[in-house]
Amino acid sequence: MQAVAAATSRAWPASPRRRRHVASCSSSPTTTTTSSLNRCPVAGAGAPVLPLGIRGGRMLLAPPLLWNSGAAARKAAAATAAAASPPAEGGGKADGGAVAGGISRTVQLGAMILVWYLLNIYFNIFNKLVLKSVPFPYTITTFQFASGSFFITLMLSLGQYAKILPLALVHTMGNVFTNMSLGKVAVSFTHTIKAMEPFFSVLLSVLFLGETPSFLVLGSLVPIVGGVVLASMTEVSFNWIGFWSAMASNLTNQSRNVFSKKLLADKEETLDDINLFSIMTVMSFLLSAPLMLSVEGIKFSPSYLQSNGVNLQELCVKAALAGTCFHFYQQVSYSLLARVSPVTHSVANCVKRVVVIVSSVLFFRTPISPINALGTGVALAGVFLYSRP
Repeated sequence: MQAVAAATSRAWPASPRRRRHVASCSSSPTTTTTSSLNRCPVAGAGAPVLPLGIRGGRMLLAPPLLWNSGAAARKAAAATAAAASPPAEGGGKADGGAVAGGISRTVQLGAMILVWYLLNIYFNIFNKLVLKSVPFPYTITTFQFASGSFFITLMLSLGQYAKILPLALVHTMGNVFTNMSLGKVAVSFTHTIKAMEPFFSVLLSVLFLGETPSFLVLGSLVPIVGGVVLASMTEVSFNWIGFWSAMASNLTNQSRNVFSKKLLADKEETLDDINLFSIMTVMSFLLSAPLMLSVEGIKFSPSYLQSNGVNLQELCVKAALAGTCFHFYQQVSYSLLARVSPVTHSVANCVKRVVVIVSSVLFFRTPISPINALGTGVALAGVFLYSRP
């Protein structure tokens, strides 16, 4: 045993610390107690041993070089693990942030669509109540644009105004025609006719953009047109002025959408969806004011209203609510148009039309025959098919 220990001691020289340890042990008395052996165990020439309880509690230790290599390896492994852990943690945070961002965007879009629907419902209800008391669509349209102008500040250049002028013109006429239709027929019937917007969208694309629609698109127009015809034949409140006004609003509104998307896609302009809608509203008000005065005159006076048995205060409150809902439901619609694809916006608009029709029927208790309801359903189903990619 001593020979083995001596050979080991020669092969791996002891470190200074180990030499001090051995020296202190060599100076101790030859006869020791068990406690002294545990404190300074010596085997032969001084090779260190551990009290492991094997063959008297002593076993040769590994050479010092191997001890240093093991410590270095452990330090390297710990450093590698520490260096690898931050990227893994950062990657987890990045993935979690992406998921949270997707959920937040979905919730935001859902809330915007809900607000869009609610504002549109209240606009149609209050607007119909006002038009039943005062059948002046030009005056009502002007008042609605004035309500929108209250929320807007002017901040664009003259060049930008010139580009928006055609857009404001079709926007004005589209809302005038919509109010003319709402003043003559039921809300549900107006929106059933307005379900033909895809038909005019395809027509404008063929005439002005040179696009050729697919057979699937053309096929989806068949139930749209057929459903509107079927609903018109059985509509109790049918009126030709109301019918053609709604059709004209389809044409002007689709033209507005084409111009809006083109202007928003112009990289030279700094307009976003809110700025475009704001300036378009102000310009539409300026365009509709002289139109109102020339066609209908100033008939919105208190004396005229009282002579027709209209409660002036109640009418003003309803008109203010309709104008406010009108402005914000269109603003939300423009914000959605800038955030989602045209297909998604068309699908949402189709569902909105269903919600408005059902709400107006329930509120005004509009009589609807089974054939009328079938025609409306077929037309809306065609709009949904058209909206599918």
